[in-house]
Amino acid sequence: MIESVIQTIAISALPVIFAITLHEAAHGYAARHFGDPTAWQLGRISLNPLRHIDPVGTILIPAAILLFSGGTFLFGYAKPVPVDFSRLRNPKQDMFWVAAAGPGANLFMAFCWAFMLKLAWLLPGNVFTLPLSEMSKVGIIVNCVLMVLNLLPLPPLDGGRIAVSLLPHGLAWRFAKIERWGFPILLVLLFTGILGAVMNPLVILVARTIESIFGLY
Repeated sequence: MIESVIQTIAISALPVIFAITLHEAAHGYAARHFGDPTAWQLGRISLNPLRHIDPVGTILIPAAILLFSGGTFLFGYAKPVPVDFSRLRNPKQDMFWVAAAGPGANLFMAFCWAFMLKLAWLLPGNVFTLPLSEMSKVGIIVNCVLMVLNLLPLPPLDGGRIAVSLLPHGLAWRFAKIERWGFPILLVLLFTGILGAVMNPLVILVARTIESIFGLY
């Protein structure tokens, strides 16, 4: 049991770290593009995962959840990239693209891992193809989970910020006030099973769509 979980953590480590940290880096890149250099000034616009890793949220929590769930569930987070929305050239409009950049990065990484999985299947069998295959499967699922989770219309998730950017000003302001309750609401949804019931079909749909594009049957 323990050996199996350790193997799962070893195979999952790289996909999980990149999925979480590059998600945050994408927010910083988008913010700088639209006029807010805050993340850039703090050295957070980087593809180096070490700049984004939160020791608790990126390492300890995911490892503990994998351990206690027997490798069947995963949750984690990186250090949030600071974004000063007031410094964006068109704050309400540009908020959409800054928020969407994170899930967009996860979608891109899911496609990259699907390509790596296809490559592992096509290469002659050796000591690298099986680990690469298993790592790629984790990469696809982890990135699909993070993309779907972050697109939920609940502040402070990216989907909540996207909703704020699309709603009329008065309604957007009232909706944004939910942000201080966002994390407790998310925990309630998680422990009541509602979050899984909503997310699982969407994650499966996205993952199966990507797999069908690459012919991963």
